[in-house]
Amino acid sequence: MAMSPGAGEGPSAPSSSALAARWNLQGKTALVTGGTRGLGRAIVEELAGLGVSVYTCARSKESLSSSLESWRQAGLLVQGSVCDLSVRGAREELFRSVRAHFGDALDILVNNVGTNVRKPTVDYTGEDFSFLMSTNLESAYHCSQLGHPLLKASGNGTLVFISSVAGVTAIRSGTLYAATKGAMNQITKNLACEWAKDGIRVNSVAPWYINTDLAQQVLANADFRAEVLSRTPLRRVGEPHEVAGLVAFLCMPAAAYITGQIISIDGGMTVNGFYLPI
Repeated sequence: MAMSPGAGEGPSAPSSSALAARWNLQGKTALVTGGTRGLGRAIVEELAGLGVSVYTCARSKESLSSSLESWRQAGLLVQGSVCDLSVRGAREELFRSVRAHFGDALDILVNNVGTNVRKPTVDYTGEDFSFLMSTNLESAYHCSQLGHPLLKASGNGTLVFISSVAGVTAIRSGTLYAATKGAMNQITKNLACEWAKDGIRVNSVAPWYINTDLAQQVLANADFRAEVLSRTPLRRVGEPHEVAGLVAFLCMPAAAYITGQIISIDGGMTVNGFYLPI
C-alpha cells in the first residue's frame, strides 16, 4: 500500500542519475532464443542497441551466420550458435556455450522460440502434438531450468517468455498452439513466486498479430486481415519493435516491481468483447 508523505512533506524528485539508472541496460548480458527472425530478431536488436551483450541461437547455420555478420557491421554485441531447441541435448549444449561466453551468471533470459501448425482439433496427429509441445513448451520450460542458476547468480535476473494472446483468450490459431501458450502463462506465474527468493523476476509477453514473416502467411488473405483488424481497436497489426520495446522495459530496473504478469500487446483485442467504433 502506498504511504503518504508526512505533514508538510512532498515526494522528492529523482535525480537525473537515478532516472538514468532506472532506464538503463548497459553492460547487461542476455540469452534470446531464436533470435535471427521475426520477434526474436527485433528483441536481439532492441537489447543490443541498449548496450546489452546478447547471445542467441538459430536452427539454420546460414541464417545465424548472416545475422551475426549484419550485427557485427552495426556495432552490436551479439554472438550465437546453431541449436534446435526442440531437442533436449541441444538445449543443454546451448547453455554450455552460454556459460563459456558469459561465465556462470546471466542477467536476462528471453524464451522466444515458437512455431505453429494450424489444423482443426480432430486433424492433429500425435506427431503434431509432440512437435508443438517440444518446440514451444518443453523448450521454454527446460531453458528456464537450465537458466535458473545463471539468473540467480546475477543477483537480479529477469526471465521473459514470449507467449501469445492465444493463451489468454480463444482465437483461431489451433488448440495445440493455444495449449502451449496457456501453459507457458501459468508457468510464468508459478516461477515468479517460486524464484522471487532468488532475485529473479518472471513475466510473459503475449502478442496478437505482429508484422512478421510468419504472421504475413495468414494476413496475406485480405478477408482474414480485415477480420483481424475489425477485432483490434487500434485497427492495425503490431510491429516487432513494439514487442521488443516491452521486453526491454520488463528487463530494466524501472520494472523492478513487476513479476508474474502476462502482458497482452494486442492493440486492445483481448478487451474488445463487442465494442464497435462509434
